[in-house]
Amino acid sequence: MADTPETGGNPQNNIPENMPQMRMLVQYVKDLSFENPGAPATLRANQAQPSIDINIDVQARGVEDNTYEVTIMMSAQAKREDDTTFICELAYGGLFELLNFDDAARQPMLLVECPRLLFPYARRVFADATRDGGFPPLMLEPIDFAGLYRQQLVRQQQAGAAAKDGETPVQ
Repeated sequence: MADTPETGGNPQNNIPENMPQMRMLVQYVKDLSFENPGAPATLRANQAQPSIDINIDVQARGVEDNTYEVTIMMSAQAKREDDTTFICELAYGGLFELLNFDDAARQPMLLVECPRLLFPYARRVFADATRDGGFPPLMLEPIDFAGLYRQQLVRQQQAGAAAKDGETPVQ
């Protein structure tokens, strides 16, 4: 057994010191709101399906050295004609430790990979909230966080180009 390296029982000894590492420290419900303004009328049987407008956003911010908070904001507003059936809003967060990431790799990790890890749990909380509000659980489809990130980059580039075109010299 002289050919096998000694690890001392710590699997992290096999990870090079400069290898990028990501670790989820904790996840949590930061804010949850469910409103059913028309209850109990909105809960009667044999009503038309409401139209549902869903919005999702991701934010990340540094908390301490190498520790970042990533938050998925989800909202759904259901309406039948002009009447609001329900409104559900969730901010679901997680703290992540990122080690050895350069600036170019850190942002996609925070806005793509971290939300991808949080989403199944946020989805369950969201579905439970709508179910507990008296409606069928609102089961959101998986989200392409990489696609959302690319769209955000394009919007930022367009905004930067528009600002550059409209720049006036500073005197």
